[in-house]
Amino acid sequence: MPTYVSARHHPHDDAPDTAEAFRRLVTLPAGPRRDALRDEIVEAWLPMAERLAGRFRSRGESYEDLRQVAALGLVKAVDRYDPERGNAFESYAVPTITGEIKRHFRDHMWTLHVPRRVQDLRNRVRFACQDLSQAVSGRRPTVAEIAEHARMSEEDVQVGLEALESFTALSLDAEFPGSEDGYSLGDVLGAPDPALDTVVDREAVKERLAALPERERAILYMRFFGDMTQSRIAEQLGISQMHVSRLISRCCDRVREQVMREVA
Repeated sequence: MPTYVSARHHPHDDAPDTAEAFRRLVTLPAGPRRDALRDEIVEAWLPMAERLAGRFRSRGESYEDLRQVAALGLVKAVDRYDPERGNAFESYAVPTITGEIKRHFRDHMWTLHVPRRVQDLRNRVRFACQDLSQAVSGRRPTVAEIAEHARMSEEDVQVGLEALESFTALSLDAEFPGSEDGYSLGDVLGAPDPALDTVVDREAVKERLAALPERERAILYMRFFGDMTQSRIAEQLGISQMHVSRLISRCCDRVREQVMREVA
């Protein structure tokens, strides 16, 4: 297997001179010889790909995962590079690999903005869990064990553990777990109670209603809380429907005037 040395016109020591290898690669037909030369070129540029991956190692993803993503980007760059264009491979490979890593973060990391402190807690908890995995014989370490190992408070450990499971946001249209009738997550979310809009009004008239004569108070209750018609109220009280209507109008006008007078 050839050893590729760094070319002097490249700005980094991990940028080998593979120009001749690329020229041979494009002339070879598909087959074992071409595959072997392609693998040699990829292996020669792996140190550069790993250096690029190292730039992102403090952003909440493991370095091993970043190395794999960078290697995937390198393979794509090798397969798509055209030496006939006259550009150095490095100038094409760097943005290709970097773009692949950024896509990884976009597709697999948090979809919502997470405070930097929470990201740091998440990383400390993850590293502590990895360190403790063998010591606790395969079981999940407890919050107290993680806190002691990482020298964190148990409250911060809880935040970090929650962040480990918070990379993506669920759609409100997603089916609710265990549902067999298409019940979605949005169906279980609460909504403002329309009755809240009437709280202030009810409190304002509460004392005024209590001061009304018993029969008039009963009529208002049956009409607005019992949802009874004026005819049914009249039948129950043994009076005319028109009289019920007049009583309701008079009581409402009186209460309204008293409330408005106090507000003014």
